[in-house]
Amino acid sequence: MADERTAPLRTHDPSRLGDYELVGRLGEGGMGTVYLGRSAAGVPVAVKVIRADLASDDAFRRRFRSEVARVRQVPPFCTAEILDADPEHDPPYLVVEFVDGPNLADVVRDRGPLTAANLHSVAIGVATALTAIHGAGIIHRDLKPHNVLLAPGSPKVIDFGIARSLAATDGHTLPGEMLGTVAYMAPERFGDDSAMLTPAADVFAWGAVVAYAGTGRTPFGGDSLPATAVRILTVPPDLTGLSGPLRDLVERALAKDPAERPTARELLDLLVAGPQQPAPAAAALAHQPDLRVAAQEAQAASAVEAPTELVGYAEDAIVTQPVPVDPPGVTNPFRHDPHPRRPWVLPAAVVLLVVAVLAVGGLAAAYWPSRDRTGDPGVTVAEVEAGGVQAGAAPSIVDTLRKPRLWQATTDATERAACSFRDGLVVRRETVGVYRCLGPADSQPADVTAEVGVQLLTKDSCATIWMRFRVNQGYQVRVCERNIYVSTHKSADVVVLKTFPLDDHPVQLGAAPVRITVSVAGNDLEVLRAGRPVGVVPITDRKLTTGRVLLGVYTEQNAPRTGPYEVRFTDISIWPAVR
Repeated sequence: MADERTAPLRTHDPSRLGDYELVGRLGEGGMGTVYLGRSAAGVPVAVKVIRADLASDDAFRRRFRSEVARVRQVPPFCTAEILDADPEHDPPYLVVEFVDGPNLADVVRDRGPLTAANLHSVAIGVATALTAIHGAGIIHRDLKPHNVLLAPGSPKVIDFGIARSLAATDGHTLPGEMLGTVAYMAPERFGDDSAMLTPAADVFAWGAVVAYAGTGRTPFGGDSLPATAVRILTVPPDLTGLSGPLRDLVERALAKDPAERPTARELLDLLVAGPQQPAPAAAALAHQPDLRVAAQEAQAASAVEAPTELVGYAEDAIVTQPVPVDPPGVTNPFRHDPHPRRPWVLPAAVVLLVVAVLAVGGLAAAYWPSRDRTGDPGVTVAEVEAGGVQAGAAPSIVDTLRKPRLWQATTDATERAACSFRDGLVVRRETVGVYRCLGPADSQPADVTAEVGVQLLTKDSCATIWMRFRVNQGYQVRVCERNIYVSTHKSADVVVLKTFPLDDHPVQLGAAPVRITVSVAGNDLEVLRAGRPVGVVPITDRKLTTGRVLLGVYTEQNAPRTGPYEVRFTDISIWPAVR
């Protein structure tokens, strides 16, 4: 049964654990050793044995027991099924379905990027697995090409739930292994270790894995761990070699802000039944009936068996931790995602990483966005550090919005909405509601000013600017034909704080852009139109203290159910406000 992927047992290796005979070594990781085993019925299995130093820790053993109980609830839709476990054994072990197939990393290394049909098979298979894993309340935390096995019938994802290596703190990780993992880590994972990790991190890893499978390289590849991390935090992914709808989906999955990423279920829906389903995806499903059935079953299970609470992980924990969810009846107007997202932690992470990068050879100059010779400023360390920009400093963000740069083109088939570039950033929605564009995820200082050109292209459309936006809440300024509204916007709840009528000077549909300036400073939010004051609104919500500046569309009150609703933004500048 052993093959070239199996090494012989060593002198001190056990020959049997419980009902399982061990016949060879499959690998070794941060939590222990993986053996090729055989059940009493002669079925090959993978047996994961916990390291002795961890097994002697009672707290670890309790966490391991709890985690095993949860991961056994994951349905085997493109995942390696959990077959057995004995947390009380000395040492504890876990028995997993043996998947007879090479891992994705080795296949791409030896044969190069996958063909279109095979690439879509991997994309669908991993999205199916994540849908099943997340549906059971689990986050993988270590999705990478080594953990995707190309088995006959369909790809299979392994090492979920308890996969997080403890080697980062015990000194057992080799630099190459750490770099391989970092290349698939979401930006939010470089922040505070005590912060909660959500399923969005796995979606980011999905995008990086698919990009690797299709191009033969990681989308943020650097020549060192710090360089790779800095690129993940600060630059767009390199997706050269990908094309069509799959490229667009990978790009969305690799958004810096976790709130901008699709869910695993949304990925799967768009891959197997979306309005722009790629032909290679249809071919992959047609020629792999096992994959098609797994995808369909994962969709059906997630529709009726989704967990009633979001389960997330503290980065230093093994056991799952519950995370609060929205109150009953409250939905997120920006996404059909039941999972609230953790705040993105770029500023602190960037400062720490820049220090690390400078310490290992000044790589920041190679990877950090800076002012170019055209005078178009990028984002600098001083400008993104929370509270670190002094009054009178140059703008932290300047973008003409004429082409993808800091803001990106996006399409949401479910919401029937899109952001595109047509003489500016055009935001369009076919039905009533809201849609935000994918823009820079930089958290601005508490006191900040944003100025942007605004055009209303269709009736009942409002150009919308969000200030101090974080975790689906912030201050909202809606510029409509006859009114400017200043509101708080928390999940689905929009509370108007002040309405400023524009009866004498309405915003004309299709007219030249109107310069709108919004400034938040201390407890005041001020709106200006063409440099002239419109009004000031007191802002005292203690939960809305800092965050991002966002652009989008919001429909006018009492607008017809169908549109289209369309606005355009041009020439945005963001800088520290002066009290």
